[in-house]
Amino acid sequence: MDIEDLRTFVEVADAGGVTSAALRLGISKSMVSRRLVRLEAELGVQLLARTTRGASLTEAGTTFRDSAARVCAEIDVARETILPEGDLRGRLRVAAPLSFGPTHFAPVLADMARRHPLIQIQTCYTDRFVDLVTEGYDCAIRVGYLQDSNLIARRVGPIYGKLVASRGYIKEHGSPEKPEDIAAHQALMQGTEAWQLMDGDGIVTVYPRGRFKADNAIALTAAAVAGLGIAWLPDGITDQYVASGALVPVMPRHPPPPAGIYVIRPPGQHPARKVRVLTEMLIECFEQGPVANG
Repeated sequence: MDIEDLRTFVEVADAGGVTSAALRLGISKSMVSRRLVRLEAELGVQLLARTTRGASLTEAGTTFRDSAARVCAEIDVARETILPEGDLRGRLRVAAPLSFGPTHFAPVLADMARRHPLIQIQTCYTDRFVDLVTEGYDCAIRVGYLQDSNLIARRVGPIYGKLVASRGYIKEHGSPEKPEDIAAHQALMQGTEAWQLMDGDGIVTVYPRGRFKADNAIALTAAAVAGLGIAWLPDGITDQYVASGALVPVMPRHPPPPAGIYVIRPPGQHPARKVRVLTEMLIECFEQGPVANG
């Protein structure tokens, strides 16, 4: 039984169709279909029911999927144990934030590809939270405060931020002095999130309100520069605007507590070596790097 046939079946099962699986695997749809036909012929059962909308697992396919995934994972571990120390191969699919990814994380991924010429790295830059399991990612790099989930997280460095606004906004609306004053101001937010602010040795949670929202920190920065409100943004994005005077720090006596940079991976006992290597490189870069120091 061909391991690539098994891997292809698992991808199709998880992606819900041949087209999506082909994109994940980086091969043609016809190649995916040939592998599926060959696997089903060898097993003597139909694993997938093909429709115009995609592919769904048959009862036999549902039963077989978990076993096939375990075999693929065990083969990957076995391959890692016999590779020369430091040598990586195969595909690494990473999701990274659009706001920081191209400027802060892309150089690390490029360095990883340079050091390991046999590995294939595919990165999706987006500020939405991708479903690692359903969408077939090995890991994600996320910035901020983690929400509870069944995913496994490893912190690779700190990230600092501050509240900022334009001089025009402050001149027109004044500047908040205490955390509770935030409720009287226009806030620029990603959604309906709460803000945490330092108050001496403690942390105060406030619930800002505002009419301008975006899922991207660069877009929120533009709104702050335009005078639309107060934004809580990472230093790595706002430093240049603060230096030029386009933005000014707000309520510096009550800064947000440091957030973190994390590598997130699906649950499992042992992370793939390629994920471990990426994690180690990110720690080397950011534990004392530019994002940590603003």
